[in-house]
Amino acid sequence: MGNSSVTTELTRSDVEDFLYDEAALLDAWQLRKWLDLFTDDGAYQIPSPSHPEAVAADSLFLINDNRFMIEQRVNRLLQPNGHAEFPHSRTRRLITNVRIKESEGDRVSAESNFAVYRTRFTETILFVGLYQHSLLVQDGRLKIERRRVTLDLDALRPQRSVSIIV
Repeated sequence: MGNSSVTTELTRSDVEDFLYDEAALLDAWQLRKWLDLFTDDGAYQIPSPSHPEAVAADSLFLINDNRFMIEQRVNRLLQPNGHAEFPHSRTRRLITNVRIKESEGDRVSAESNFAVYRTRFTETILFVGLYQHSLLVQDGRLKIERRRVTLDLDALRPQRSVSIIV
């Protein structure tokens, strides 16, 4: 994927390219390469649809993974005995309305809207919502410090669960 070196002030175009590359890795099930996009202290969070503004320390999240747990999730998803995703679902991510919320030096906070289509056997389901990325430049490349996924759903119906990386 592109993820070219970043040497100047971060632009929306830099962030868009990064998010598109991230989506392409996930759609291609290149989960180990996706994992490499995270900092050593990176986090991946999905709050409950009923409490989208929740803080992880005070609330139950669908996913609240630190870097170690993200790696465990990736390992599990790539195992043939990871029955929730074997054979793997086909996914297609659409990223839109990328906005830089804050930018200071080598750090940027960005938001974007997303739609993730997941097809498994004869069923296609849709996840939609808001991505919030906290990114930083490390060794000349953008890395994810935090990836928060806010689902625009009242509940996980018909999705039932989050067995893919949203």
